[in-house]
Amino acid sequence: MPKVPRIDYYDLVDLLIEDLDTEEFVVAHYLVGIPRNLDPDTVARVIALEQSTGTWIRVPAETPEMRRRHAAKVIGLYEIPDYEFEIPEDVKIRRFILSVAYPWRNFGFNISTMLSTVIGNIASAGRLKLLDLWFPKRFLKGFKGPRYGIDGLRRYIGVYDRPLIVAMIKPDIYSPPKLGAELAYQAWSGGVDIIKDDELLTDPEFNRVEERLPLFLEAADKAKEETGEKKLYTVNITTDPPRIFELAERVKELGGNALMINYPTVGLGVLKKVAEDDSINLPILAHSDFSGAIYESPETGVSSILILGKLVRLAGGDMVIYSAPYGKQPYFIREKYLRVAKYLRAPMANIKPMLPIPSGGITQLHIPQLIKDLGVDIGIGAGGAIHAHPMGSKAGAKAFRQAIDATLKGIPLEEYAKDHPELKVVVEAWKKGVLKIMLGGGP
Repeated sequence: MPKVPRIDYYDLVDLLIEDLDTEEFVVAHYLVGIPRNLDPDTVARVIALEQSTGTWIRVPAETPEMRRRHAAKVIGLYEIPDYEFEIPEDVKIRRFILSVAYPWRNFGFNISTMLSTVIGNIASAGRLKLLDLWFPKRFLKGFKGPRYGIDGLRRYIGVYDRPLIVAMIKPDIYSPPKLGAELAYQAWSGGVDIIKDDELLTDPEFNRVEERLPLFLEAADKAKEETGEKKLYTVNITTDPPRIFELAERVKELGGNALMINYPTVGLGVLKKVAEDDSINLPILAHSDFSGAIYESPETGVSSILILGKLVRLAGGDMVIYSAPYGKQPYFIREKYLRVAKYLRAPMANIKPMLPIPSGGITQLHIPQLIKDLGVDIGIGAGGAIHAHPMGSKAGAKAFRQAIDATLKGIPLEEYAKDHPELKVVVEAWKKGVLKIMLGGGP
């Protein structure tokens, strides 16, 4: 008697989410462009299997039982626009939102393997971009996330009711180390809270961490005595393992109070290891340099809300620098910049909120817009606007604090500047067009 044909949806890995225990799956959402001549449902299943149990052809050892336990499941495929009766002749590439549920038992609490799973081989498949990842609470419990986060940083520094000012040393690469320490002292004494190394400077032979760290700590202590405010110095330890872990330990031994890691180049797994090391126990500034190569394309790669937001938070960064849609990088879409902040700060089960640090050509005149957009739970990343101030780095920092004070008091900057010479210089430079020339359009 012939076998009665029935569709086995489990074997096809084409299921409804209502049938799954959602606590056992990480759900990935993709934007996919599929050529008109291909069946989109087949393509979706191939993607799910390619990233779990299968390959381009079914092999004997991939049993139905194995697929049930370990295969990823297609739980959603939605065309944009949602054609029902016909597809216009001029449509050559059909666009879909594809949702795939991955059993997280396949990768556990391992960020590197998780990323290899959700955006591995398929990253080379053409028009495919990872838009978001949904993590179940049971999965999140396997991660510590930020050790300090926003509240912990505020307690650590002792600042609770205003944005933190995060300044980088300019020039980016310099020698001798005492030059950077002097610039740091000037900025700290003017009101900066956190000084960070530039992402381009780690531990070169002309500016060793062991040489510059004591100089910066001395400058921080001096500024603290003058201002009564605690100062942080995030030392850039970005380098190849195992040296990065050795540098983290050395910073701690030398009395350092914060670290900086450029996580897109060293890897989220490396950031996670440093963040979870109880013997280090220092706040970590995560820098996003190189991330644009990952999220910039509208049709491939990984969305900025993940690489700048949810993933770095999961890995344990306490604060992250990323582009603001002002200053020298006005091409970053404002909605994405706001959404990244949401992914850094919105409630996320047991994972603490992380401090967003908008940066990139930020001046004192951007403060009202920054606070309007994101509130006070931010860091303000600034370099040139501090160190290029005509009255010096200390004045540049003071002008930032004045702009923050004015904004929080509801006073227009131009009015507040009348009695604050450091801010007045900046306002006048803007009126003369100096900032517009420097920043390609001004604030």
